[in-house]
Amino acid sequence: MQEIYRGLTSKLKCTVGAQREVHYEIAGSDGMVLQDLLGKQLKIEVTGVKACVACGKALKKTFQQGYCFPCTQRLAVTDMCQMKPETCHFALGTCRDSHYAEKQCMIAHTVYLARTSAVKVGVTREYQEETRWMDQGAVEALPIARAFSRRDAGLLEVAIAQEMTDKTHWRAMLKNEVVEADLLELRAQVWERIQHLSHWQRREEVPRRFSFPVLRYPSKVKSVNLDKQPSFQGCLTGIKGQYLMFDAEFVCNIRKYSGYEISWSVE
Repeated sequence: MQEIYRGLTSKLKCTVGAQREVHYEIAGSDGMVLQDLLGKQLKIEVTGVKACVACGKALKKTFQQGYCFPCTQRLAVTDMCQMKPETCHFALGTCRDSHYAEKQCMIAHTVYLARTSAVKVGVTREYQEETRWMDQGAVEALPIARAFSRRDAGLLEVAIAQEMTDKTHWRAMLKNEVVEADLLELRAQVWERIQHLSHWQRREEVPRRFSFPVLRYPSKVKSVNLDKQPSFQGCLTGIKGQYLMFDAEFVCNIRKYSGYEISWSVE
């Protein structure tokens, strides 16, 4: 095996091409294109080195996808309101970092529908919506509304999620068990349900579709745990969301190991 990259890991970098095909690179690798490795033997190995993705402190254990514990208690990006936007407390004056909030929370957000497994409702910052959909493994996504802050978007999501899931069934997503649905029709139904709520505008674009680099979808899914098995090798058969797919039905969620140093080798 030949090592092609070694470095601290963060989520895979993804972009979409002219034909709506998703391209993946190993973050920090200066352009190491992952789909070029499809059909080849790929080895991923954690070296034992870990560091906080925020402050760079050497760690024995990471929290919340790559942070040290003090950073999880200090940084706005690790506050619970980032997972539950409707709980934003900026207006109460208790935000951990008002500068971060003004740049990342008090800005336009997109409330959307996506076909990942079942149709789900979600929230993302408007400037990164396609990245969010690719990270989730959505084969199709459609904006519903523009909200004027993260909290406003979260309140819309909560209202819509009373009749629709806000979660992705990750195993079904990886097996490509995605429900067929008319997102335009569903969006019209959602507009009717939320018309009494304020602080949002309709988004009237058409759906956007994504094609992922997958040679073969697994019929079963077995997850690789690099904390228990620090070295894994297999034939790379696909990439979807933040998951690598291998022969023998194994998958590995690369984002889970943010802050780990990983060696990538190919045969």
